[in-house]
Formats: sequence, structure tokens, C-alpha cells
Amino acid sequence: MKTPRHQVAAALAKRSLGSVNEPQFANEIAAYLLAEHRTAELNSLMRDVKQFRADNGIVEVTALTAHPLTATVRTEIEQQVRALYPSAKTVIVTERHDASVVGGVRLELANQQLDLSVRAKLNRFKQLTVQGKE
Repeated sequence: MKTPRHQVAAALAKRSLGSVNEPQFANEIAAYLLAEHRTAELNSLMRDVKQFRADNGIVEVTALTAHPLTATVRTEIEQQVRALYPSAKTVIVTERHDASVVGGVRLELANQQLDLSVRAKLNRFKQLTVQGKE
């Protein structure tokens, strides 16, 4: 019988809370997913792992930006995340560059996204102006 995804995620997350050899751990996860024919579940599984870790005080956020983050912006991101997760013991900000983010930043957490990009603000403004004309 197939183990439910949330149970697999909980087991992986519990193990990741301790000291692990990251390359070996990644290989073990990949081997498990291949052996169980569950590779299609990888993204969902990793979201579940991130959520479990967040529930246990380790919040991971990916900041998608067009330009490198300054120390001030990184601090502001951490403050925003701590406002969302007041019980967070650790906030890990991983920066990823994305040319489609013209300006600002898009934050991706376990099961939510906070889009503070210029494109998102322009889209909201466009929606408001269209709604105002109706």
C-alpha cells in the first residue's frame, strides 16, 4: 500500500531538522521517489516538507528578483516572513534571479506567495482602472 504523501513529507522533514549530509539525503529522496514511481509528486512533496519545517520553526522563503537583494531588502523580507510566522525560530531566505520580475520581489513560501513585484502592482492598477470604467 502506498504511503500517503503527507506522511512521507513529515518523515523527510523530521530527518531534515537534524544534521544531514545534504547530497546523500537528496540522493536517498530521489532513489525513494524512483523506486516507488512517485517522481511526479516531487513538487508537492517538497511543499509539504517546507510546510512541516515552517510549523516547526524553520521557515524557508524563496525571493525571486531581477537584481541581487541588498542587506536592507533581505532584512525587510525576514521581517515580513516573521510577521506571517511569529513562532519562527529561523528564517532562511534563498535568492533566485528571474528576468521576468522587472522590479520588486516575489516571495514564495511553502503554501503561499506574496507578489510585491512591479508587474503585479501594474496588473492590480490595470484591474482597478478597468473596474472603475464599468
